[in-house]
Amino acid sequence: MKKTTIVIGQSASITNELVEKYGFIIVPFVIDWPEMDSLEGNNVFEKMRDAERKGVKTTPKTSQPSMGAFKKVFDEALKESESVICITISSGISGTYNSAMQARKMIKEEDQKKILILDTFNADASESLIALRAGELAEEGKSGEEIFKEITEMSPNVYLFGMLESPKWLEANGRISHALSVILSQMQKIGMRPILSMKDGLIKPANLKMQAKDIAQALFKQTEELIKKPLEEGKACRVAISHADAREEAEKLKKMFEEKYPQVKVDFIALTSPVIGCHVGPGALICCSVEK
Repeated sequence: MKKTTIVIGQSASITNELVEKYGFIIVPFVIDWPEMDSLEGNNVFEKMRDAERKGVKTTPKTSQPSMGAFKKVFDEALKESESVICITISSGISGTYNSAMQARKMIKEEDQKKILILDTFNADASESLIALRAGELAEEGKSGEEIFKEITEMSPNVYLFGMLESPKWLEANGRISHALSVILSQMQKIGMRPILSMKDGLIKPANLKMQAKDIAQALFKQTEELIKKPLEEGKACRVAISHADAREEAEKLKKMFEEKYPQVKVDFIALTSPVIGCHVGPGALICCSVEK
């Protein structure tokens, strides 16, 4: 029997290779978009672009996993592990954490203490950075309690910055008003782009970049402001990148880190999870970082 199984939600953007390496169990979200199967494309972002070309008015919607979905995963994980660590998207933007907590109450009482649930107050690839650390510690043979303590302390120090190709998807999903969407669109036309971040578990503006036509460079500079001092002090840093069908920009961002800061480890480039991607839309780029 293994010591610890790591459970993550589909909201965490990560590669299949890392999922297999660390044996992560992914709990799927529900994606509701009746038109999806009739649209062209290999992923949700290509389909969103096709929908826009064809004038389809609906947009994909998502909902968190049910209590039953989490209970099923917990039951299966406890058959092969002494403990289970569940890492969720921020409770400030999703009910996932609550679903997991309620599911734990449905487990027989003597096993409930074996299930440790972390609200990361983060999303997307920043969730994945926390999961990766949990996976590394599990490989080292650490106990569930030891892993949970370290990633709980790590979570507030993981940072996420992102830029959008267009604010219209946030508007379509009710995340911003039409008036704000129009203002942001007009700003982009003159080269002004907002950089979004996670703060206190919510998505908020972090900065406003002038002449930011190159989103990879803008995100690099924003992240650099955060990590430059620790790097100069001899510390190391790890980075994760996700993109909503913007692979070229993601690779460009990775290269910027590797060329300027050899002590920065870019753990992965992954396609943004459809859970997040349905809201940020095609062309978005996300960069997450944490000190090692």
